[in-house]
Amino acid sequence: MPRWVSRSLWDVVPRDHRDTSGALRRRQAVTIAFVLLGAVVLGISLRIEPGSGWFYPATFALAVVWTIGAFASGPLHLGRIASLRDDDRLVRPVLAPVLLGLGLAGVFVVGALVVREIPWLDRQVRSVLDFADQGSLPLLVLITAVNGVAEEVFFRGAAYAAVPRHPVGWTTVAYVIATLATGNVMLAFAAILLGVVVGLERRASGGILGPVLTHCTWSLTMLFALPLLFGQ
Repeated sequence: MPRWVSRSLWDVVPRDHRDTSGALRRRQAVTIAFVLLGAVVLGISLRIEPGSGWFYPATFALAVVWTIGAFASGPLHLGRIASLRDDDRLVRPVLAPVLLGLGLAGVFVVGALVVREIPWLDRQVRSVLDFADQGSLPLLVLITAVNGVAEEVFFRGAAYAAVPRHPVGWTTVAYVIATLATGNVMLAFAAILLGVVVGLERRASGGILGPVLTHCTWSLTMLFALPLLFGQ
């Protein structure tokens, strides 16, 4: 395993971000409430007809829900990882998360070549791509980036901090459940793989910066790559 991958996903840096018992209970209550609310808004936004003017307000509303829930839950941290040049120095994770996002996108591109040969899975992907085909590309880029940030701030920020044990697994499950509100199997499958990777980044760095950069890199790459693969 390359050294930068190990430090991004596996080597846990020392930190003390523990909440008091009261703060933890409050964070948990806020997180549960906003997971449910976000699942409802997400389900509504992706059931709107492609080309409808309501798609953009609905998706921005979802980002607002995740962001408010994250900051309402309690303190958040950007996180640090060990420097490749100096084992004793901790730095903000920037380049490594972007490379992980590109690598993850590459895995999905290869998977897409298989998926498009399976009719019912192909239809699942195309149902999402209809929004990209009929929407404004600059707005779609903005929405994709904003929602990527908002989801990570909430799921790898608030939700992760709300789970005392096995937070990588439980936050991935919560993310998948919220995504299942769309009724789209392929989005839920993507949420599993993405959730594990960014969850490990959160565990290693102790913060949300790495997950945010990986998520945005992956989602923006897929926004441009999938229409080419599926002939949109």
